[in-house]
Amino acid sequence: MDRGTVLVVGAGPAGLFASRKIAAAGYRVIILNRDIKPGGLAEYGIYPQKFHMKGGLRKQFFKFLEMPNLSYFGNTPVLGHGSLTLGDLRQWNPSAIVFAVGAQGTKTLGLPGEEGKGLYSAKDFVFHYNQLPPFASMDFSIGRRVAIVGMGNVMVDIARWLLEDMPGERPEEVAVIARRGPFEAKFDKKEFDYVEMHLDRGSFSEELRRVQERVQGCGQDISKLAESTFPWLDQPLAQIAPGKLSFRFLTSPSAVLLDEAGRINRLRVTENDLVLKGDTTAARATDQTAELEFDTLIYAIGDIVDPALGLPCDKKGYYITNPDESRHEGAAYEVFDPQTGKVLAGEFVVGWARKASDGLVGKARFDAEQGCDHILKYLETAPSRIAPSLEDITRGFSRRGTRAVDKGEIKLLARTEEAEAKAHNLPAIKFPTNEQMLAAIEKEKSASGSSKSGSAAA
Repeated sequence: MDRGTVLVVGAGPAGLFASRKIAAAGYRVIILNRDIKPGGLAEYGIYPQKFHMKGGLRKQFFKFLEMPNLSYFGNTPVLGHGSLTLGDLRQWNPSAIVFAVGAQGTKTLGLPGEEGKGLYSAKDFVFHYNQLPPFASMDFSIGRRVAIVGMGNVMVDIARWLLEDMPGERPEEVAVIARRGPFEAKFDKKEFDYVEMHLDRGSFSEELRRVQERVQGCGQDISKLAESTFPWLDQPLAQIAPGKLSFRFLTSPSAVLLDEAGRINRLRVTENDLVLKGDTTAARATDQTAELEFDTLIYAIGDIVDPALGLPCDKKGYYITNPDESRHEGAAYEVFDPQTGKVLAGEFVVGWARKASDGLVGKARFDAEQGCDHILKYLETAPSRIAPSLEDITRGFSRRGTRAVDKGEIKLLARTEEAEAKAHNLPAIKFPTNEQMLAAIEKEKSASGSSKSGSAAA
């Protein structure tokens, strides 16, 4: 008995874990993914050198795709502009649509001069060095002095790439610009271990003296910093690595100053005071400013969703969900249309599409599976619908000129990548363009066909 068809848009951790749970409940699941390869941030967001972690997740996700009632179509973005639209999905008449598209919008600083060259969002920069098309082929040139705005794990990953693993000439200095103080750092200490050898102890001590009086006003004792946030200060420096890592606390960017070529050459900043706000601290701008010399600026300030998908969005950059959570727990996953004042029946958001930049793979899995508990309850009483067959959907892709990639072809691509990595004596390799991936798939299909023909003849 056909229990119905559920479309899952997005094949990152949230989308894949949601797909597995819904398919395991007996529904036909069709995954539509913007990228050719599944994995999302697990594939293109985790630090490149974490091969074991990425490999383990790939193996797990490939196992999900083996489920017979789960279909996968990569290279099928749902955004319009010649791609699939939200209207197309609704016309397919699925029992439900689950949006697990992540936070693909770009949150900007909103500064004068922000349109200049040498300014990048952290998300785009991470996609670039993780070889996600089309970001892999875009210009993300780096100069001698780089500023990173933000003080979380993404900042640490970017600093590590710039100072440790970036091919070619690396920057002389990476400076972290933080609107609050040293006690408000959000990175994991284990992650910071990768860049600790670049921390300029002398300039860091000077910076602590510069902000000491201001943090003391909130009851923070600089002498206790090593106990809470920067334990490396009490440890002898094991090695000194080229490339300087520095911090500038209680500082907010206020304007980008460009050179004659239109590239950033200075950053105007505003000095902040640290103030108590309930049980936490907040930055309060002063009238003091300064200009700092930088030729690259990367802002790691979180993400927002992409409104081009077509779901209702609020001003903060979130898709709007049912505000009446008091009625039932699943309301937080239901898409809500403020114009009609009603939920969009059968449409749900999970993972970062529901709450941008919240946690990593484990958090995405938890949110998706918790959301699926409510989605499955909805499906139990949802009206019966007849969705098109996979053949009809595939023909629809062909008519619009979309080269969809199915789960069998994903295996062929993985086989080619593994062979390429082995041939070049590398732990892993990725093709940086969709064209190269599609060509690799076709080549592998041809080789497999020749091999089968030869076997049959023998």
